[in-house]
Amino acid sequence: MQRMGMVLGLKPEKVAEYVRLHAAVWPDVLAMISACNIRNYSIYLKEPEHLLFSTFEYHGTDYAADMAKMAADPKTQEWWALCMPCQEPLPTRKDGEWWASMDEVFHHD
Repeated sequence: MQRMGMVLGLKPEKVAEYVRLHAAVWPDVLAMISACNIRNYSIYLKEPEHLLFSTFEYHGTDYAADMAKMAADPKTQEWWALCMPCQEPLPTRKDGEWWASMDEVFHHD
């Protein structure tokens, strides 16, 4: 299992919409998240900076393949089409990233 942490900006005028969308995530989207070996997934909002922080556990063996599977799913694409206009990726993210990955510096069970 690999723990993941990611950060992303949220457009100030889209905060309420993003929160509303995530209060009722579509069942097909949740099923795809699980099918791609992601567990214990949470997204946090930090105000007033409008930052989203996500954390999850990856339980698979090929993260790139699982993320490609998710990206190819039509329902997930439809969901992302609603969510992505709300988001503002960090200018410091790595090439190819939307959510900026973060390095784990501490963990305690």
